[in-house]
Amino acid sequence: MNQGVNPNIMNKKRVLVISGVLITLLTIVYLSWDKKSGEVEITCKVMKGPVEVKIHTSGQLESENSENIVLPAVLSSQNVRIYEIKITDLIEEGTVVDSGQYIATLDHKVIEEVLTTARLELEAAATIVEDAKLDSNLNLSNYRDLIVNSKSDVEERKIVLAESVYESPSVIKKAEMDLSKAERKLNQDIKGLEMRQRQLTSQMGRRNIDLQQKQQRVDNLLKLYEALIIKAPKPGMVIYAKDRFGIKIQIGSTLTPWSPTIATLPDMTKMISETYVNEIDIAKIKVGQKVTLSIDAFPDKELKGEVISVANIGQPMPKSDSKVFEVNIRVFGSDPDLKPAMTTGNVIQTGSYSNKIYVPSEAVFETDSTKFVYVKKKKVIRQIVDIGDENEDHIIINKGVAEGDVLLLNEPEKLDEIETTGWEIYKEQIQKQKESKQISSQPAKTATNSRQDRKTEG
Repeated sequence: MNQGVNPNIMNKKRVLVISGVLITLLTIVYLSWDKKSGEVEITCKVMKGPVEVKIHTSGQLESENSENIVLPAVLSSQNVRIYEIKITDLIEEGTVVDSGQYIATLDHKVIEEVLTTARLELEAAATIVEDAKLDSNLNLSNYRDLIVNSKSDVEERKIVLAESVYESPSVIKKAEMDLSKAERKLNQDIKGLEMRQRQLTSQMGRRNIDLQQKQQRVDNLLKLYEALIIKAPKPGMVIYAKDRFGIKIQIGSTLTPWSPTIATLPDMTKMISETYVNEIDIAKIKVGQKVTLSIDAFPDKELKGEVISVANIGQPMPKSDSKVFEVNIRVFGSDPDLKPAMTTGNVIQTGSYSNKIYVPSEAVFETDSTKFVYVKKKKVIRQIVDIGDENEDHIIINKGVAEGDVLLLNEPEKLDEIETTGWEIYKEQIQKQKESKQISSQPAKTATNSRQDRKTEG
């Protein structure tokens, strides 16, 4: 029979372990104690060997490719004039759907109200067109009657002129003038009819266009009304979209033609981790760098990936002055356990060095212009160093220290009395900075010289 472990024995073991740890710590402090000055010195040794430079971030899984479920396209028609619409029903996020399966319902009431108004406007436009046709026919009929009368008057004047051939010259002259006047009036009436016809045709054209537009609006609203039941364009898992404030779409959310996405159907076979890197480390991130990913939901899983994009423009962190840059990491292979929005731990390998001098990050101190370490020999020396790449724990030292040197991890007292060495390293750094500035400004100078050369040749 299993009697279990005696609690008293467990407590004794725990006390012994804690006591051992405390004794070890006290021993380290005692050995590091400078008995002359009374200060504690925490030291480390300069090491040489392989160094891996990695950046740790957390991210969120997203599908690299996805199909958007959006508002009906007819909502974007210019004559619909509906600028926002609410979601009245929406299936649960994460539901796996087939092509053509129900996704959401949009607000019918808004369309019904607008459709009623549009139909009234259509009826009014149709009435205006019918009235315009009647007015047009009446106007043209009056003009045609005038022309008929003017033609009759011309014929009468011609007869009078013919009968006055034996009359006095004055009578003949008057008859000719009357005929000329009647012919001018006939021409004026004909031109008046033509002008009135063009005028009425133009008016009717405008009214017909208005009628067609109103008819088209009613037709589009009817199409929209029939399309308020949103269905899946293809099989997949429904993931809610986010609005412009980063809030997930839900029942009651308002969508617009400019932000029409209701949800997405991600391609689960191609996943990426969307992460953000602070502005201090972003210069180290390059496309193609290898990444090891862990999944918070599955601690035992380890995935491989690579950086596929690095944002050029940063964005501010909430409630902070710092900026971060979006970095996308492609996950190699596929795993049925992976789901969008899962949290990932990303270890981005930004550098790998086989044999480098390196020290703990705590051993390197800095001022505005120099970086240095405190080397402990017979006495403590402030040594200027030239540093290279670094990771979360260590910094590579290019110049200034050698393997096995003992460094202080805490800043000593009486800093004014400590000698500073390594000024030649500082001078080299200043010279490199000057050369770098000259190289960066060289293209502009070359262009200026080329222009001057062309002027000289001209």
